[in-house]
Amino acid sequence: MITSKYYYSGKFGIERETLRVDGQGRLAQTPHPFGNDEHITRDFCENQVELVTPVCHSVDEAVEALAELDRMARKELAKNGESIWLYSNPPHFDSEDEIPIADFTGDHSSKRAYREVLEQKYGKKLMLFSGIHFNFSFAEEYIRELNTNNEDFHTFRDELYLRLYKQLMVHSWLLVLLTAASPYYDASLDKDGKSGIIMSGYSSLRNSKRGYWNKFLPILDHRSLKTFTGSIKKHIVTGSLYSASELYLPIRLKPKGVNTLENLASKGVDHIELRMFDLNPSASLGIDSRDLEFAHLLILYLLPQADFDFTPELQEKAVRDHKNAALLEPDTKLLERGLEVIEEMEKHFSDNEKALEIIAYEKEKILGRNHFKTSIVSASAK
Repeated sequence: MITSKYYYSGKFGIERETLRVDGQGRLAQTPHPFGNDEHITRDFCENQVELVTPVCHSVDEAVEALAELDRMARKELAKNGESIWLYSNPPHFDSEDEIPIADFTGDHSSKRAYREVLEQKYGKKLMLFSGIHFNFSFAEEYIRELNTNNEDFHTFRDELYLRLYKQLMVHSWLLVLLTAASPYYDASLDKDGKSGIIMSGYSSLRNSKRGYWNKFLPILDHRSLKTFTGSIKKHIVTGSLYSASELYLPIRLKPKGVNTLENLASKGVDHIELRMFDLNPSASLGIDSRDLEFAHLLILYLLPQADFDFTPELQEKAVRDHKNAALLEPDTKLLERGLEVIEEMEKHFSDNEKALEIIAYEKEKILGRNHFKTSIVSASAK
């Protein structure tokens, strides 16, 4: 029985990446038209718009804030005959020359230098993949209620988020299964000069082995926030990573203020970021609020789960499962595990009608998988 009045409270935020396109559906070649607006910025390239909502107190409020930013962005883009490309995979382009690195200058020139490093390491094409990031933090009052032994608050909070981080890493595949929405791509993504729509073997290209991953799997030490940030620092010192921002894992722990490893180590964890959501082209804002509501429920469900040693082997398996979930036909065992988690969530939230409606919506997605339905029918016939 959920008794805390702060249980469902928290802070919520959405970051949405999209590409700007001209009237022909080609990548816009005009400069970023929004100045230094912190809520309408860009990501890797000059023609990639990133909308960043302010901190909100519910998913609904965050979606409303996203809608207002989307309206403002579209109104400004329309002046140049441009619009927003609401797909995770990019439109056709002739060459990487159409992908100008974001022109950050002045105090932000270091951002451009970082992007130039990414260009050399990964190429520009990979950076065109766009998606949704979901940020969440618990109400401070709720964390204090959980701290029944009156431990140092900051230490308790950091340990709580680190436990949650591990749980979300080993369950990130479930959110990919439920929100993947990018099976088609243009052949120019494979080779300059090619064109034509290709049906890939993936339900989400950016979450698959072809997507946004480091050239190696960064193994991290999750025993404490100090060892966690220290293990990331080692990868930076050895040159494997340029900075903590280059850590391409589906979950991130974030500090308050500027997102640097130093801030995370000194100030502790402020919120957690889920980075795996594809743009949903059938939703007007690129995201169905029910998917974010489910992500929030998953966070609440996972928080009290038993802690565990996140070994290198388990870290490798978590990433393997994540990529498997991005296949058009993922392993049936993964779908079965997804159904098990969802049914456990039904029990956990049995007294919350709205939560059960959200869970039922997601459950139907798994039950509706054709090859999964076939396996269920086959199993029942035996």
